Amino acid sequence: MAELGEETKVTGVFGGVQFEGAEGGVNMQEDNVQENVGTIRNTNLPVTNGFWQKFKNFWLQEIDWNREIKVVLTPAQQKVEDEINAFLHQEITWGKVHDFLFQEIKFGKKD
Repeated sequence: MAELGEETKVTGVFGGVQFEGAEGGVNMQEDNVQENVGTIRNTNLPVTNGFWQKFKNFWLQEIDWNREIKVVLTPAQQKVEDEINAFLHQEITWGKVHDFLFQEIKFGKKD
């Protein structure tokens, strides 16, 4: 083991990393070094679902695209929807466009 300020050269390893017991390099099987050292798998830990977990669960849920969606409107909502449909599906003629574009516009106060 190198002391502070000393440099130890190890060949064949990026960055010159040497594990205890490895002479001249790293041998994974002889030194019993695990490959996934940083992975912790403990299923006994309590889980609290935070905002992001709930958001991810909602966003990534499976959706049945063949299922029928039924929308129920209140009478006031139905009235507004009917008025919007009547406006969007009204017949547009050249006469109506001409009358709208060339209507008389007055500026100022009424006399």
